[in-house]
Amino acid sequence: MTRTLHPRGRRTGRTRTARAAVGLGALAALLLTGCGGSDGDSDQHDHDAAKVEGGSSPKKGSVLDRPFEKPDLTLTDTTGEEYDLIEATKGRPTLLYFGYTHCPDVCPLTMGNIAVAKSKLPKAQQKRLRVVFVTSDPKRDTPRELGKWLRSQDPSFVGLTGDFDTIQAGARSVGISIEPSYKKKNGDVVSTHGAQVLAFSPKDDRAHVLYGENVPESTYTKDLPRLVKGENP
Repeated sequence: MTRTLHPRGRRTGRTRTARAAVGLGALAALLLTGCGGSDGDSDQHDHDAAKVEGGSSPKKGSVLDRPFEKPDLTLTDTTGEEYDLIEATKGRPTLLYFGYTHCPDVCPLTMGNIAVAKSKLPKAQQKRLRVVFVTSDPKRDTPRELGKWLRSQDPSFVGLTGDFDTIQAGARSVGISIEPSYKKKNGDVVSTHGAQVLAFSPKDDRAHVLYGENVPESTYTKDLPRLVKGENP
């Protein structure tokens, strides 16, 4: 099954900070959970769920003891234009997720939950919030495919694709594991990616809160008003 880990970034200081966070216990361990589905090519994937030191309810976000800096990623958005994640989201509340459009379950559910929660924010807060979906399967997720898929969730969501190694390194810099997708002999496409959502504060552009795959829409609805203001839930 596909897994992806990524320790690369343009700004080495940022990468060191993220690695230090992992080493000091912001993410105590990674657990793998297998999920499967079918859609023409039957897609299967594993999801990495990070444990945060001290533990937390799987239905709620976890406040990180060592916040992550944003991955230093410059990729291609759904219009085919270059998108510098750090510059484009600077000073804005940002939710970051690594997944793929052929995902049969967790990815659409997660993005759908965020879309519903976002729609309940006041219009001004909706405009400030950035939701960024970075594909873990760039071979299939072209800008066009990403754009089509994300429009069914929320047209304002940012979709990014590009070189897999670059994406993998950016994910690893924030403790998220992804690996290249591959096809089994029976035609099943296997993909592994971290199922976490990272919430970056507009105050310092660091991720102070992490959400796992089991977080419901109600949690995002409750937390987003505070996250947009740069507060922890």
